[in-house]
Amino acid sequence: MELFHMADIIPLIGLPPPPSVRSSYNIPCPCCDDEPGKRHLNINLKKDVFRCPRCGFSGGIFDLYAYYARIPRENVREALIARLDVRGEIPELKMPEQSFLTESPLMDIDARSATYEALLNQLTLATDHRANLISRGLPLDALPRLEYRTTPAVGTSAIAKRLLADGHYLAGVPGFYREDGQWKFVHEARGILIPVRDLRGRIQGLQIRRDNVSRRKYRWVSSAGRADGCAAETWVHCAGRPAPEVILTEGALKADIVHALTGRTVIAVAGVNALNHLEPVLHELRSHGTEKIMTAFDMDFLTNPHVQSGYEHLAATLNRIGLRYGTYVWDPAYKGLDDFVVAGR
Repeated sequence: MELFHMADIIPLIGLPPPPSVRSSYNIPCPCCDDEPGKRHLNINLKKDVFRCPRCGFSGGIFDLYAYYARIPRENVREALIARLDVRGEIPELKMPEQSFLTESPLMDIDARSATYEALLNQLTLATDHRANLISRGLPLDALPRLEYRTTPAVGTSAIAKRLLADGHYLAGVPGFYREDGQWKFVHEARGILIPVRDLRGRIQGLQIRRDNVSRRKYRWVSSAGRADGCAAETWVHCAGRPAPEVILTEGALKADIVHALTGRTVIAVAGVNALNHLEPVLHELRSHGTEKIMTAFDMDFLTNPHVQSGYEHLAATLNRIGLRYGTYVWDPAYKGLDDFVVAGR
């Protein structure tokens, strides 16, 4: 049997190489992705096929090569034989199953946000969680806008089925995965789902504030390590519009509380040492007129050497970008800025 692999032709037609050990990945669709950053065309290296769920552009190795090389499909075989310097029968290479991960590449932010919005519309906020949020200082009228929800206890398959029926993407959205051919949403310990938003209000991912735990109270909703699942990233949460002066703190819930009570724009990292996604957000803020960042990390930054190290890295980043910065300091009896603001109301 004559056999070519998708991995053989990708470098020939100038497409970006796949991430390490991934069996499939997404690139911009040449037929429908007109905006920068869109990546709807999925290339499956394991099955040697490609498909865009948005416009339907799909096929196999010969179809993809014919499109990008601008030659008739019937001429592809001879063209590949010539370029790959092969003749006759090519034995099929049996790749061990464990060499591939079956996770999906991260879906673009617009599709991801639409899926999360539709998910949250199917869920509710339990009475005890509502009371907890209000006790932490969140005004009651802020809750509908923030869209906090209680983690679903049952029915994760039914949730996924309704989302698919409504035309939402699940592949590449952290928290969704496939089991026995059926899409599901991860079953997590009970807690509060917190949408983590970008500067345009789009939901990048979800965090959970878990009930009845003393350590690692906050965790990202992720389906990494599951079939067609997807890992979450340490996104920066943004509460409010770009402003000349912006507060930087840790924790999305904390940022939402401070913004709701003061009207100040607040951005939040998962922790002072989780700065992977911060620099692009700082550049975006600066392009919208932000001049100064006021840091407001928990007061243990004064004594915790690990936190101090992260703060020094942050200061270097702010200097490099050209943003002025300062630090809020308050009574250490109040651990976080949210606690201090709530106490001073």
